[in-house]
Amino acid sequence: MFKKRPNIKPLAPIRSSDRRKIADKIIADFGVNVPDYEDRVDNADDKASPASSLGALRNSLLPENALSARFTTTAGPDLSQVSGNVYAGAHPGEDQRVLWFKLEERLIPTVYTLWRHPQLVPLLYTPDSVLQKLRSGAPLMTPGLAGGPPFPAKATKNAVVAIASLEKPTVPVVVGICEIDIASLKQVQGAKGHAVRGEHWDGDEIWAWGPGGKPGGSAPEHIEGWDFDGTERDTEEGVEQLNLDDPDEDEDEGGVSLNNEAEEKMKYEPRNDFVEGEDAHPLEKVAVEDKELSTKEIDEAFWKAFLYAVHHHRNVHKGDPHEGLNFPIHQSLVISNFVLPYLPICTPTQTASLQIKKTSWKNAKKFIKALDKAKLLKSKDRDGGECVVQDIDFGDPAFTNFVPYKLPKKGISGADSGGGGGKTIAAGSSPSDNSIGQRLSKINLYRPKEQLSPIFKASNASVKALYLPTELRPIITSYIESEKLVSGTNKRLVNLNPVLANAVFDGNSSLDREVIAKGSVPRDALIDRLLHSCSPFWAILRNDETRESVKAKSGNAPNIQIVLETRSGNKTVTKLSGVEVFHINPQLLAEELQKACASSTSVNQLMGSSPKNPVQEIMVQGPQKDSVVKALEKRGVSRHWIEIQDKTKGKKK
Repeated sequence: MFKKRPNIKPLAPIRSSDRRKIADKIIADFGVNVPDYEDRVDNADDKASPASSLGALRNSLLPENALSARFTTTAGPDLSQVSGNVYAGAHPGEDQRVLWFKLEERLIPTVYTLWRHPQLVPLLYTPDSVLQKLRSGAPLMTPGLAGGPPFPAKATKNAVVAIASLEKPTVPVVVGICEIDIASLKQVQGAKGHAVRGEHWDGDEIWAWGPGGKPGGSAPEHIEGWDFDGTERDTEEGVEQLNLDDPDEDEDEGGVSLNNEAEEKMKYEPRNDFVEGEDAHPLEKVAVEDKELSTKEIDEAFWKAFLYAVHHHRNVHKGDPHEGLNFPIHQSLVISNFVLPYLPICTPTQTASLQIKKTSWKNAKKFIKALDKAKLLKSKDRDGGECVVQDIDFGDPAFTNFVPYKLPKKGISGADSGGGGGKTIAAGSSPSDNSIGQRLSKINLYRPKEQLSPIFKASNASVKALYLPTELRPIITSYIESEKLVSGTNKRLVNLNPVLANAVFDGNSSLDREVIAKGSVPRDALIDRLLHSCSPFWAILRNDETRESVKAKSGNAPNIQIVLETRSGNKTVTKLSGVEVFHINPQLLAEELQKACASSTSVNQLMGSSPKNPVQEIMVQGPQKDSVVKALEKRGVSRHWIEIQDKTKGKKK
């Protein structure tokens, strides 16, 4: 619906009474459970009341600073006019975004609301290839449904649903309306017709709306709470329906068992303090039994994963303030960056078992509270029931004396999808990132223009070839000597002849007119001017490549751009673009930066780049300039090829 920009009238504040009514309507329409007093608090010291619980829920669904406005747009094949309301607001520390829109007296959440409120609507799944078509406005056909049957019980006709990809099943990116009763489907293969009519998706104009023309917010890599679909079916059956198992995966590679016997064997020999390249001692090799883990074993795995993450940051970021971390850390980042990459997932069954909802804590907030109770960190609750980590006791013996275990070298298919076992490369970079350690060299080449052909013919040089600056100098010198243009009084001066005067000095500037009037020019100035008269080309040579094996590109050689910006008043982000020409995969670099900086990252097309040759932009939360430069230098990028612009200080470095 919002593929084209809607006409939104000026926004106006919502009265407090109206905002409460809208929030209460949302709670009623979507069946949102208001937290009970006992369920909301995690310890006896919290004095929250039921009234404050309802107020916090209202603020989380529709913030106190919410604004509303009427909008009009066109929809459908006949481009019929559609009108409604949009409701925009900003949660603490975030940009103002459209959180809800209303069509025909029906409130529909945007992806920004769904990213904060898991299980608000039924979640459906489809392959990523189908999802790309949905982002262009196409409806979801019935055969495109994945992960069922059975499907969520609330996915009935005319119900609001969310759609996620099988590759990222915990991140809804499309919001739509069911055109059929999906919950009652017995099979989808061979079925025909539309299943869901898309109303909104990440990347449309409602998603992109923001104050001051800021681009839309990037989707998280993982969202705690969307790990299950809310139906009454068994979780294990749902995992099987998502087809997460990969029969080609080597189940015996890497990892350790979580039983006590294996843990004792791990103490016999000291281990490397780093994640990559840890070779287990022969005595530590244990058979990994593909069986269901008990709650106690799952708790132990999650606890050790967090200890491993902090232990790793202590070693990698020695001497950095707060060990390279930026506080406060949101509860979702604790799970995605400090637990999932460090879980020892070795079998498909462990993939299904190692999930936060199968621990005794059941959710990320209670897990953080348990770490706080153990005095490993300090946490604090925020409005809306969210929990953040304010500080970590890096000197605690649990971190300093931690003995790392071997992580699997390959991830089990579906580990990301299950919400429990995530990315298995805990630090450094992906083993498939072949840009690590590469040798790069940037060369500038020049092609003479046609008016310079007499100069090059004198040396039997082609005007269609590309030359290095060092190769142009002998050619020009040969022409000067053959035409006997060296000044008799000063060998550094070159007398101008008609060819040089017409081809190099066109007389358009005062300097050109002065040189022509004198009739001579310094040799170095002449060579420099000839370089500027040629068409520039550039090439990036990798490892043992030569200039003959690489096709040069016209124009000036590009640099990598690093931009630091302030968002939402005091929130700094680091943006990185232009890495593709240096043989660097943006997605793999973003994954490394996510772990090295312990911060969320996203990769999106750079605004204004060509659709035929798109440039990707990596965004990292926090001021991560030094970490980004260090990661680029590991990939052979010279600091001279990096331009850093710090917009937080209003000056260019």
